[in-house]
Amino acid sequence: MAGRLIYLIGPSGSGKDSLLDAARPRLGERGCRIVRRVITRSAEAVGEAAQGVSPEQFAAMDAEGAFALSWHANGLSYGIPKAIDAWLAAGDDVLVNGSRAYLAQTRERYPALLVLLLTVDQAVLHQRLVARGRESLADIEERLARNARFTAELIAGSGSGLFVLDNSGPLEHTVERLLCCLDHGHSACA
Repeated sequence: MAGRLIYLIGPSGSGKDSLLDAARPRLGERGCRIVRRVITRSAEAVGEAAQGVSPEQFAAMDAEGAFALSWHANGLSYGIPKAIDAWLAAGDDVLVNGSRAYLAQTRERYPALLVLLLTVDQAVLHQRLVARGRESLADIEERLARNARFTAELIAGSGSGLFVLDNSGPLEHTVERLLCCLDHGHSACA
């Protein structure tokens, strides 16, 4: 029996890394693997616990077929290790921190994909982005506008296989909704 590929997406600052960190032990109890992405930024960079590589290393890995999925966004390259295919074939559920912009290509390769869209109230997201200190206020406003458009379009055209998780409140509540969606489906967790 094949496992499920669970594709977590959401805007920068929505709390994807915090959710994954908080849910990791309970997902592990369910036999769900959380994939560590390969990213072209240093391992010391603040953010997710990813494998940091140089652009040259990433290009070589990509050319060698090391990735099941790879994409470029925000000046960085991202890769999901090819090992996920063996895990899925063995029946393991696999959760990846994906890209909203790469969703169509991912669905093409993995048609039974389960998509989790992590959303957050725009005011909360604004506060989180400002607190990170990575972008100017103008860049943050542009990011927020782009996020609102993208989220509305994604929800409107989602069809089945998309679950929306609001992460505006306590993180533990979001973890519970995540686990409920994985265990029982969306209707049981609204």
